[in-house]
Amino acid sequence: MVACMSRATSSTKPEGMPALMLGALGVVYGDIGTSPLYTLRECFNVARLALNEATLLGVLSLITWALLLVVTLKYIAVVLRVDNRGEGGIMALTARATQLLQPGRSRSIALAIGLAGCALFYADSLITPAISVLSAMEGLGVIHTSLKPLIIPGALVLLLVLFALQKHGSATVGNWFGPIMLVWFSTLGVLGLFQVLQNPTVLAALNPLYALQFVTLAPGLSLLVMGAVVLAVTGAEALYADLGHFGRRPIQYCWLYFVGPALLLNYYGQGALVLADSTTLKNPFYLLAPETLRLPLLALAAAATVIASQAVISGAYSLTQQAIQLGYLPRLSVLHTSDNQAGQIFLPTLNILMAIAVVLLVLTFQNSSNLAHAYGLAVTGAMMADTLLMFVVFWFLAPRWRWLMYALLLVFLIIESSFLAATMLKLMSGGWFPLLLGAALFFLMHTWYTGRQRTQLLTQGQTPKLDYFLQHLDKTLPKVDRTAVFLTSDLHHAPPALMYNLHHNMVWHRQTLILKVARARLPRYPESERIRVTHHSHGVATIHAIFGFKEIPNIPQLLASLPDYGLRLEHPDRLSYFLSTHTYVPSTRHTLNRWQEGVFIFLDKLQQSAINYFNLPRGKVIEIGNQMEI
Repeated sequence: MVACMSRATSSTKPEGMPALMLGALGVVYGDIGTSPLYTLRECFNVARLALNEATLLGVLSLITWALLLVVTLKYIAVVLRVDNRGEGGIMALTARATQLLQPGRSRSIALAIGLAGCALFYADSLITPAISVLSAMEGLGVIHTSLKPLIIPGALVLLLVLFALQKHGSATVGNWFGPIMLVWFSTLGVLGLFQVLQNPTVLAALNPLYALQFVTLAPGLSLLVMGAVVLAVTGAEALYADLGHFGRRPIQYCWLYFVGPALLLNYYGQGALVLADSTTLKNPFYLLAPETLRLPLLALAAAATVIASQAVISGAYSLTQQAIQLGYLPRLSVLHTSDNQAGQIFLPTLNILMAIAVVLLVLTFQNSSNLAHAYGLAVTGAMMADTLLMFVVFWFLAPRWRWLMYALLLVFLIIESSFLAATMLKLMSGGWFPLLLGAALFFLMHTWYTGRQRTQLLTQGQTPKLDYFLQHLDKTLPKVDRTAVFLTSDLHHAPPALMYNLHHNMVWHRQTLILKVARARLPRYPESERIRVTHHSHGVATIHAIFGFKEIPNIPQLLASLPDYGLRLEHPDRLSYFLSTHTYVPSTRHTLNRWQEGVFIFLDKLQQSAINYFNLPRGKVIEIGNQMEI
């Protein structure tokens, strides 16, 4: 297990721990921290359970042990110990698992699982803002029934403002995230503790026998209830996704010593309240507070749900950037909103699409109870993808602990399979949404990844091998005293742009650099190993530059470092960049099937220019294109 541990975790300094914990509190725990707004209520609503002491203790016990087994044992104790050079999350885990496997069927299956988990994470990123903000605004109806018509408009305004502010970056607002969530979790714990002291009977639910008794006596009802219990663990994936930002220990300490106890106290406080007064089940969270404090509680809940929404939106940006870098999505415009933090990014196209989708979700489902039907399936699917990929990682990296880890993973898989079966029962009442969206996104990512691989093979078939090309190059060609940089995806073949330029202009540059920018399945590639230079005849040098999937390549900076690798730019002031561009058109050859063909061509048209992506100076770039049939 030691080999899998994060560098970030081992280097966390004690004096920085409080600051890191406060940061983790604001970013990592927003999603799971807003679950008490609706979870207990939905456990009774979804199965129309009769409210009595036995059912209440059974439901509370299920929630308790879901938190202990899924969050504490799986994510806090096990999953956080497995990283990809300090980074976590479904994309980093997919990269790690596929890196360990040999090319073939096993790697393809692991990749498919990872892409499915990634697609379901996007569904989670859309549902979280909608259900969180809606559930917070539903407090208006508790304050006064006349305010109910304002719930949906208020939620829409709050969400649209949130998405509109994304272009300014979350750094400024992020400074408030930790303190606000500190107040939020403290409030959860205090409100819950007050009610538990009034009726300590509910503490009996800590005994897992109540959960087992509930499941065995009413298996049909308990399966329905499990579909709502999963709402208590939504956001567990964020613990792993933000591993690289904060390190393992701050995330663990936050949960074990503050967040976990505060959540349990609040759930038990809600249970004590509804046990004393069954009418409070309509919204036990807000009714925990005295009437005079409900308006401030509403404001605090709105702030907490905005923070939860911001966290998943930022997560979607980060995941998209990683997917682009690894070749699973086309290049989209990525803007950096901070001069100091590389992780502060904004994707305009994705932001607009997410805003539209979230607004449609609110208008379609109308309330948090309806959205809860869709929520659990997305979360469960993403968690199962983590578990399945962990099997691969442990097989290679923890041989001494392999069977112990496998036993634990099997327990997690059984629990998550139960959650999945329960959420599938809500397929027609909302569960269709994450499945439909996940399937569509999986199709897009698989189409782009497959299409790029096959078009690269077509390009290789249309260009000669580089060594052969240089051996037969016409030595009488006129030479110009300039340096040309040809970007390519294959260093073994002559770049298409070089061939087109030579064919049409009949000139040769005195210094010709052929550059390939590759992506490693690591978040950051070691600087000392980044560049490999190979010298050829006719003043040609091939450069293989490798970046991690969280790094942004800057080609001019890369070229400026070449003297350190034994290659001097002969004409740095007279340098031109040549890009090969292809316009793909359908053909009878069917490189892709007819469903994927049109989608691939459409996605290619959405691509951001390589000029912006590689930070190339516009005045020095020459794009040479052709049509390619696929």
